[in-house]
Amino acid sequence: MKKLIRSFGYAFKGIGYAATTQLNFRIHLTATLLAVFIGYALHISTNEWQWVFLCVALVLITELLNTAIEFLTDLVSPGYHELAGHVKDVSAGAVVVAAFFALVTGLIIFLPKLLLLIHHAA
Repeated sequence: MKKLIRSFGYAFKGIGYAATTQLNFRIHLTATLLAVFIGYALHISTNEWQWVFLCVALVLITELLNTAIEFLTDLVSPGYHELAGHVKDVSAGAVVVAAFFALVTGLIIFLPKLLLLIHHAA
């Protein structure tokens, strides 16, 4: 049981490290807070909340994996190497794909509700 608890400690330590050292991770956390606030304000459905949290998890997971891959690449290839650059680029590309999916999903969920709100206010 101690090993299990310790492993969660390491996991939270890693998330904390990413949050304090990685600007992009903090940007994604800010976007998460914004999405949660907007979702709460617009009273989105349970199904829509599931999509929002799927997007949040997907983006944060890919950002954490991207950070880990970049650290590992720097460790094994401290000097410039073309393949190391490709590894980092592909890893960053995964984050972009996840973030784009989250953006489109957010637009599908939030935009109609925001437009309706604006229409009623006008």
